[in-house]
Amino acid sequence: MKLKTKISLAIASIAMLGAVPVAAASVGHSWFMRGSIVGEQAEGKVVCIGSEDGATVGQILDAYKVVQNPGPGNKGAGPTFRRERTGHVRIDHVYDAHFAHVSVVDGAPSVHDIVELRRTRR
Repeated sequence: MKLKTKISLAIASIAMLGAVPVAAASVGHSWFMRGSIVGEQAEGKVVCIGSEDGATVGQILDAYKVVQNPGPGNKGAGPTFRRERTGHVRIDHVYDAHFAHVSVVDGAPSVHDIVELRRTRR
């Protein structure tokens, strides 16, 4: 193999390794954080829902916590879980593509709770 080809392959490999953290950050937002209350600031709670997800000021979101059901899961497949409503939050300020500030409308939603837009039934 020519030296020029080896150098080209080495540069391409290094470039691919550099792209992995960027892809992982996108996957982390899409699958693990999106729809969660991720923190609290002076302006209110912060949710991982932003303009890229269609969030707009004034939207009311349902908040849930995940609770593990006692006992064995279905047919030995592991534990089962259910969602338990903790309240509602209102989007006060969408500050980028991924995050927004919310205020509590009712209940006691907390960090790590899941939030989602109310869906209208047709």
